[in-house]
Amino acid sequence: MSAAPQLVVRAIDAGVRPVRLRLPFRFGSVTLQACPQLFVRVTADVAGHGMASGFAAEMLVPKWFDKRAGLSHIDNLQHLLDSLQRASSAYLGDTPASAFDLFQRHYAALMAAAEAAGATALSAAYGQAVLDRTVLDALCRALGVSFFDALKGNQVGLRDSRCIADLQGFDWNAWLPTLQPLRTIAARHTVGLLDALDAVANDADGLPVSLPAVIRRYGHRFFKIKLGGDVPADIRRLEAVLEVLQRQAPGFRCTVDGNEQYADGAALEALFDAMRAHPTLPRHAGALLYIEQPLAREASLDAALPWRASPAPLLMDEADGTLDAFARGFGAGWHGVSSKACKGLYKSIVNRARCQRFNDAAQREGQAARAFMSAEDLTCQAGISVQQDLALSSLLGLTHSERNGHHYAGGFGSAPPAEQRAFAAAHADLYGGGTAHGDAPVLRIEHGDLHIDSLFAAGFAHAADPDFDAMRPLADAPSML
Repeated sequence: MSAAPQLVVRAIDAGVRPVRLRLPFRFGSVTLQACPQLFVRVTADVAGHGMASGFAAEMLVPKWFDKRAGLSHIDNLQHLLDSLQRASSAYLGDTPASAFDLFQRHYAALMAAAEAAGATALSAAYGQAVLDRTVLDALCRALGVSFFDALKGNQVGLRDSRCIADLQGFDWNAWLPTLQPLRTIAARHTVGLLDALDAVANDADGLPVSLPAVIRRYGHRFFKIKLGGDVPADIRRLEAVLEVLQRQAPGFRCTVDGNEQYADGAALEALFDAMRAHPTLPRHAGALLYIEQPLAREASLDAALPWRASPAPLLMDEADGTLDAFARGFGAGWHGVSSKACKGLYKSIVNRARCQRFNDAAQREGQAARAFMSAEDLTCQAGISVQQDLALSSLLGLTHSERNGHHYAGGFGSAPPAEQRAFAAAHADLYGGGTAHGDAPVLRIEHGDLHIDSLFAAGFAHAADPDFDAMRPLADAPSML
């Protein structure tokens, strides 16, 4: 396997667009109605291959990266933008490095600087999470290879590093080629805390609103049910959602997301006890795949975690803030960890390798494999964001992925019509003409599945580019909340 190409980042541009949700999205204690979407473009000089541009996009969501009550939405936004600025300053004009070395060279210092500025680990990692995707996109375009081929051939240069000390000696060059990217991924539909469960008509935009209408349009088989941290209310909500799924989507599978709303192990155990004691919920136990991040991130490594009492495996999400979080969490009873592009593509790949190592060790001891990964969504929007997140899920072999951006926001939002048409033409398998009131492209989900053959072209999962002339400056981001 040839050595990973060396590159230098020569320019970084960033802008924002407003995203206004067609439906309010409640997760945890927050209801999201509008949010800026960040777009970043880099120009990289790849040794022996010349200059190339790379792109990435990510929502600037308040009260997920940082849920502390004492901070405002504007405070949250500023921490994310500061993280991007620090990472940009570190990457811009640095000495030649492989794509992974650029990440690992600056990881510890950037995390420490953000912590000193009062940011959470998730906010601290945001800037690198976005920039690393742009760098990889530029690298793939310079080499004329797909994201999948670049990773399987380790063109990013994954190797031993102090920031992944638990994987010292892991043979990346041997393991990466064994990954088998998927061409089809099932879309897991998010049922928010405010979502209608009765059979109401479609919205004025022609897209579905209620859960039965969603199932009729898209044919979903996988679902994610949000909880709010109040045991009696959560049990009632679970029962109501499961009744709809039993009628409308027989054979369904589901996950439950607590969004850190349970303060400690005792509160979580009360939820587990209520689920087991309910007269009808236990009959759906076979459909429940895992319970996602019910505990506050600060309590997630508590030795008293009641994981043995859980009706399903526990999955880390918000607690997965640092690069070593899952390595520590697995020992505390978290057998699963989420992949989210907003947390970092290298973190996802490293955690997938950890799952492999944990399960190999268990099998050598005659035990069942327990470590697993999931694919989750932070309202990824149509275009660059959803495509790169899907490509990452595909590489990791994650057969179903939470998708909610198309439901709560719908289509390409404020993107210029020409950009929307370009993405729809380049990725016709992923987008279709959309609503009863127009032909604007929306995500194409058929019989519950997303078909992603077009993401295998050269570059990081896109054959059309966002229009940077149509972006607004980062200073406008606060007005979009």
